[in-house]
Amino acid sequence: MNTLPSEIVLRPRFQLEQEASNEKLLNAFEKTKRPPFIIKRLDDHVFIKFNKQEVHFWSPQLQLEIVEKEEGGSTLYGLFGPNPTLWTFFMFLHFGVGTFFVIFGIWAYSSAALDKPYVWQLGIMGLLVALWFVLYAFGRAGKKKGKSQMQALYSFMEDILGKD
Repeated sequence: MNTLPSEIVLRPRFQLEQEASNEKLLNAFEKTKRPPFIIKRLDDHVFIKFNKQEVHFWSPQLQLEIVEKEEGGSTLYGLFGPNPTLWTFFMFLHFGVGTFFVIFGIWAYSSAALDKPYVWQLGIMGLLVALWFVLYAFGRAGKKKGKSQMQALYSFMEDILGKD
């Protein structure tokens, strides 16, 4: 699994060039039935996930987009990520923390401009930054827990593509 980028990324991405047409590759994915994997195709997109018996809270999914190249062949764009509901919830939490950070920052600036005390606003801003780090660490821990399944998804994809 050498093609995956930096360890900082919570949703690793990769790109592969293929000699086969996108329709041939899409059909290869669509026809494959191998437990514990579930494959769904929608237009040029393929979604690969684990069946219910294998899924835990942090189970990853592999989303592929296979695009036809003008000069022949195709490009496969891959993205590993958690369940979309879990990812949406994480983004909601990050957005909430960011919104409160801005609100308390404006409040602290206004208080400072009016020569009023603003220490507790800065304290809350510090706690919000700490909460951001906790959310990030939580996401990293989840990614680490799902790493073996991520490797299984990648190997399964390589098998379908005919790679070793």
